[in-house]
Amino acid sequence: MNGSNPAELTATQVEQYLRDHPEFFNEHLHLLEKMRIPHPSGSAISLISKQLEIFRSKHQELESQLTELIDIARDNDTSYVRMHKLTLAMLDAKTAQEAVENLEIVLSEYFLADFAAIRLIGERHDPVISYLFLHPDSEDLKPFSKELSAGQPSCGRPTLTQAKLLFGDDALEVRSFAIMPMIFTDLEGFLVIGSREEGRFHFSMGSLFLTQMSEIVGTRLISLLKDK
Repeated sequence: MNGSNPAELTATQVEQYLRDHPEFFNEHLHLLEKMRIPHPSGSAISLISKQLEIFRSKHQELESQLTELIDIARDNDTSYVRMHKLTLAMLDAKTAQEAVENLEIVLSEYFLADFAAIRLIGERHDPVISYLFLHPDSEDLKPFSKELSAGQPSCGRPTLTQAKLLFGDDALEVRSFAIMPMIFTDLEGFLVIGSREEGRFHFSMGSLFLTQMSEIVGTRLISLLKDK
């Protein structure tokens, strides 16, 4: 190595030489079997065995990453199908009442929700959909003031008061829910889906699809209510 006496070589020089000549062991394969590397168990293993161990570990890591990516892609595909079904159901509705009925079917069949509810803030004189509306000064809005003021979807376990106002006699069965505010210029309210499973909707869930759900439902309701 540049004429240096081998006895004078330092570990750093050897390391740098091997870095500069990565093909070195291709031409000196016999050295690999003679080299020994300390093992955590206290014994020594050959360099080839150590390399195989490293490659195997990296392979397992890459395999885990690939599996994770496949799972994410599968989840995204499922979410896309659900949102597509929701959009079609809303577009198919000719009245606000039909929209609510279609929504309940889609949430049950494709989103696997056990319960669903919509509440709109304002006054409505149409008796068919009057149950959807809450007066802006209604006491029934107070239990939802935190969620409405945040303006963002949230998940967790509903209070008993919230569950009773939304789901009536089924209140005690609702162990988790997702509440999605619908805040538009022409409409205010919130969409709620509930589950009998405590961990089905939890606080750490992402809000992207929940926000999109509220936008699809809210936009369609605005259009249908304007036709009245």
